[in-house]
Amino acid sequence: MKNKTIMLALILAGFWAPGCSTNHEVQVAPVEVKPIHITIDVNVRVDRALDSFFDDIDETESQIKE
Repeated sequence: MKNKTIMLALILAGFWAPGCSTNHEVQVAPVEVKPIHITIDVNVRVDRALDSFFDDIDETESQIKE
């Protein structure tokens, strides 16, 4: 019984000892935030072409209603 107790104590000490000797350090570096520049080009010609296309349809619709 005494041998089992000694073996259990040695096993527990083997698991406990490495945990005490480690040292962890965390370094926090400053974060640099830069502005983001976005350029958006809008094709206006397509919009105007669609407007003129639908204007023709609107004119024929108003003629049908009259």
